[in-house]
Amino acid sequence: MSSSTISILEGSTFVVSDRRGDVEASPTDTMGLFADDTRFLSRWVLTVNGIRPSPLSTDDVQYFEVQFFLAPTTGTIYVDSDLSLFRRRTVDRGFHEELSIFNHSAKPVTLALRLEADADFADLFEVKDALAKKGEYYRKVDGDHLVLGYRRESYVRETWIRATGGAKLDEGGIRFDVVLEPHGQWTTNIEVNLVASTLAARQARIDEVADEGSRRVRVDQALAMSPRVVSSNLPLVATYQRSIVDLMALRYRPLIEPSGSLPAAGLPWFMAVFGRDSIFTSLQCLAFGGELAETTLRVLAARQATNFDPFRDEEPGKILHESRSGELTAFKERPHSPYFGSADVTPLFLVLLDEYELWTGDDQLVRDLEFEARDALRWIDEHGDRQGNGYVSYKRRNEEHGLENQCWKDSWNSIQFRDGTISKLPRACCEIQGYAYDAKVRCARLARTFWNDPELADRLEREAASLKSRFNRDFWMPDRECFALAIDGEGRQVDAITSNIGHLLWSGIVDDDKASAVARHLMSESLFSGWGVRTMADTEAGYNPIGYHVGTVWPHDNSIIALGLNRYGFRDESSRIAGGILDAAVYFRNRLPEAFAGYPRGLTKFPVEYPTACSPQAWATGAPLLLMRTMMGLVPRGNRLTVDAALPTGIDVLEIRGLPGRWGKVDCVGRRMTEKAAE
Repeated sequence: MSSSTISILEGSTFVVSDRRGDVEASPTDTMGLFADDTRFLSRWVLTVNGIRPSPLSTDDVQYFEVQFFLAPTTGTIYVDSDLSLFRRRTVDRGFHEELSIFNHSAKPVTLALRLEADADFADLFEVKDALAKKGEYYRKVDGDHLVLGYRRESYVRETWIRATGGAKLDEGGIRFDVVLEPHGQWTTNIEVNLVASTLAARQARIDEVADEGSRRVRVDQALAMSPRVVSSNLPLVATYQRSIVDLMALRYRPLIEPSGSLPAAGLPWFMAVFGRDSIFTSLQCLAFGGELAETTLRVLAARQATNFDPFRDEEPGKILHESRSGELTAFKERPHSPYFGSADVTPLFLVLLDEYELWTGDDQLVRDLEFEARDALRWIDEHGDRQGNGYVSYKRRNEEHGLENQCWKDSWNSIQFRDGTISKLPRACCEIQGYAYDAKVRCARLARTFWNDPELADRLEREAASLKSRFNRDFWMPDRECFALAIDGEGRQVDAITSNIGHLLWSGIVDDDKASAVARHLMSESLFSGWGVRTMADTEAGYNPIGYHVGTVWPHDNSIIALGLNRYGFRDESSRIAGGILDAAVYFRNRLPEAFAGYPRGLTKFPVEYPTACSPQAWATGAPLLLMRTMMGLVPRGNRLTVDAALPTGIDVLEIRGLPGRWGKVDCVGRRMTEKAAE
């Protein structure tokens, strides 16, 4: 999100405004009040005597609350007004706004205030693609509230607005005629509420906004109940605390599992259930608690594919990619109900299931999801192997709306050769083979230990060993001493050097004699910017430091890479990546964005923003937690947790107190080995 916008959110509802608190949404930007993939307010503009006030200061107090301090403009470069304004906004199912005006002069003042209101009810896909609406708008004043509405057949969405303070409602918004006594104050409270059908609108009363104090208490409790981080590096502590709060903000409570929550992918585009994002975020957070992982596993298992449906890229056993609830999905103009267009989520689901048990000791969930896990394993071998060559590959079945690339780098140009040409479908990306290998190794343990099926365990171990052997033969490029990004539909090695190779280390599929070469590439100037590993090396023709998946730095990607390097014994390299990403967080007010530019650290001296990055974004928010786990060398071994720290420059001491797990709660301490101590 741009630094010129302010965002607050609660569940799947969020508001994006400018620094005045105003919303002026063009058809293709993300300003507005959104819920359930729909924009319920596209215009919300405050004027005083026909003039928009200027912002003095903005304070995003909590993830669900923001304050705007304003003053009327004077027509000069000086702000020398006798009036000031205060807007305090709290988001819930809609939002509550308290608007106050202060008269700082010794004379009475008469003012005409207006809040212009409009709603385009755009589906998020319509915002992305600038599509026209197909239904009809209506608006009316109904008693004490203004109704902004949209209807398309039985699909109805409404925004209800009401206010105190002598509000005068009309179809364009709210007007207030205010008389302020000398040094006086005037306040109004405005409620903006959302309803999903005309019947609901008639029957429902507009509920009061949930008690804000209780939500502040929940934030304080979340910080108090989370493991405590103490460090010589104070920005690291601030980044950790920011991550804990943002994970609360991004929680999504699905109807399937209402007692729990899983992480939505990120604001503004992805406040919905995303299989890959929820899995990676849950993995990142496991050392600090397993609640997100448990809900993620149960929800994804409950919505596992059981049929063939080319429109939704659905195949039996497959785990969903994305689920949406907007207008285009309702009318089957988009396949997201849910959409299954990803080839990596199914093996990652199995990886998370095993990792969850290792950290929590909750073997009941492993037993509960045995049949779903078996179905996922069958998908890997049957439907995942699109080319019959033993590798998981993808090619969309829905040519109109399906994703062309169904790996984590899902932009259209991400899987390209070193000369910049695009590879052919179907594509077997290297990291997906690593995930499939890891899934089989882990499920062999689950089958032997919990499912009472040693034959399945033996078979999975044989298949994993065979896959590892073939992979190290078929994907290895001797001339580049690196693994290929993919094997394409024509059997060619896609020879661009990318960050994907770091995921191979995490999965364990890399032969030991090739691991050093992979680590050298990752830490070379062509891939490592100084802030983090780029998604593509700057030696490749397609490299672009501000290209979404072809040169930017992604914090979540780097957290997985750091863990992979650590797995193969490259601890110094791992800590350098952790140090670079955590250094970058300071420049983003301790909130890591989805991605940032891949410029060299020596060139820019600070990480450069990527213009449309989600922030907060779930797996970027989870990255500091996984990096701390990796720096501390935390490994669950039965009912104990081992610690073997390797801290980067700038972090001399790191303590994590009260880490939960199958061992109860433990305190872990890591100290950086100085050169003198090493001697």
